[in-house]
Amino acid sequence: MQFPSTPRALRRPAALIATTALVLLLGACKGPPPEEQDQVLDQAQQAAQAAAADADPTPPPPGSCDASQVQGLVGQTYSDAMQAQAKEDAGANDVRLLKPNQPITMEFIGERLNIEVDDKGVISGVRCG
Repeated sequence: MQFPSTPRALRRPAALIATTALVLLLGACKGPPPEEQDQVLDQAQQAAQAAAADADPTPPPPGSCDASQVQGLVGQTYSDAMQAQAKEDAGANDVRLLKPNQPITMEFIGERLNIEVDDKGVISGVRCG
């Protein structure tokens, strides 16, 4: 069985419409020109260099908390002895144990070490404040 062929007069406009749509779609996919990409990359590199230059590599002054010294506690089971050692290692004046769903105050105290534990007593985070 043979199908009736589409008249030639109808095939040309359909092909023209399809070609035009394809050209428009492909044109929409093109990215920014290379010069613009280079400019954005240069700006990002300059911002990163400026941020690195502004970073203060000196440790915090005595009497203030430095949680970076006790990050190794994350994943360990909490104990009172561990709290005392963490307080000393972080240079904190006070330690606060934060349990799940426990209401806490939001004031920032730079000399306080916060030890966050999960339901099983495993330390999930340490931070100052």
